[in-house]
Amino acid sequence: VQLQAYGGGLVQAGGSLRLSCAVSRLIFSSHVMAWFRQAPGKEREFVASVTESGGRTQYSGSVKGRFTISRDSANNTVDLQMNSLKPEDTAVYYCAAASSTYYITLPINMNYWGKGTRVTVSS
Repeated sequence: VQLQAYGGGLVQAGGSLRLSCAVSRLIFSSHVMAWFRQAPGKEREFVASVTESGGRTQYSGSVKGRFTISRDSANNTVDLQMNSLKPEDTAVYYCAAASSTYYITLPINMNYWGKGTRVTVSS
């Protein structure tokens, strides 16, 4: 398995949750890492990304200021810290890897996908 996301669960609105994605070493060292999510009946949407060096991050407007993406080079993991969660954050969250930042917000530009982890935020 090249990407494996975990950490989802049920949380009340206003709470926090931390997702992690274990990434194979080869992919981790050479790819931009991102998180996407897909709510029931909706298209998959970009959440956040971080460059190979970790020096540059990007967030969707709906999560900026609440979510933080980071990468741990020692463990080859990419984390998504989610705070102040809202019911509209309910979705299956996917980690993904891209060879460049070119249109990083588009799912079609991802080279690798992990299986999703479900996040449910209750009101």
